[in-house]
Amino acid sequence: MTLQSELNTITSTLSDVGSRLTALVEHEGRALDNELYLELVAAERAIGALLRRLNRATRSIADHRQ
Repeated sequence: MTLQSELNTITSTLSDVGSRLTALVEHEGRALDNELYLELVAAERAIGALLRRLNRATRSIADHRQ
């Protein structure tokens, strides 16, 4: 498996996890304990930041191959 393929797979998996967290926060947010809610929002944001970094890394690999 190439580096770009591996990064694409990781990015896809994290995107799914991020979507699931977003849905959980949006649908269960009011029913959750405030501390738990804040932790889930922080995790959602962290995954978003990680996805942006992985996307930049993947683009960088693609740019270097051209």
